[in-house]
Amino acid sequence: MAARRGLLVDFGGVLTTNVFESFQAFCVAEGLAPGAVRDRFRADPAAQQLLFDLEEGRLTEEEFEPRFAEVLGVADPIGLIDRLFDGMRPDEDMVAAVAAAKRGGVRTGLLSNSWGKGRYDRSRFEELFDGTVISGEVGMRKPLPQIYALAAQAIGLPPEECVFVDDLPPNLKPAAELGMATVHHVSSEQTIPQLEELLGVSLRG
Repeated sequence: MAARRGLLVDFGGVLTTNVFESFQAFCVAEGLAPGAVRDRFRADPAAQQLLFDLEEGRLTEEEFEPRFAEVLGVADPIGLIDRLFDGMRPDEDMVAAVAAAKRGGVRTGLLSNSWGKGRYDRSRFEELFDGTVISGEVGMRKPLPQIYALAAQAIGLPPEECVFVDDLPPNLKPAAELGMATVHHVSSEQTIPQLEELLGVSLRG
């Protein structure tokens, strides 16, 4: 099979450490059940709608924080998003792999559901990405199929020539239906060898 020519990656949980572990640390610090944030997003329609509105840019961070704090039962809404993500760090191996892919001639792009503005270190975007699609800037979010097509367009390739990497399996299905190869990211140790095989380039060292 011919190597794919494009690589699209999620941000939180792919280019960073695990998002849900950060949420769990937040819950413990706030005296909540460890899975409280995860469970709200999975099963509480009010929490889900707040998240969708934030990710699609219909709510600002300042509007989201007090409303989500109320849903969670957290007394202090100030800096809530910062506190939720406080345990998240860059995954340097994955960041280096994306940079290596771009240097190796692969077209690279970011496809991310955003939590407001200013949540990305854009100082490295030029080194890492040929194109970016961020949900709050385009008014739609994964797993809407159109956002995957937009991401492929942003790096100048048809979807069937792209690989898409995400830590959430439901976000992979629409990409696969468009013809993208998909990788469920659990760890860099698992993901990088899969990408090397799909892209036909070395991403380590």
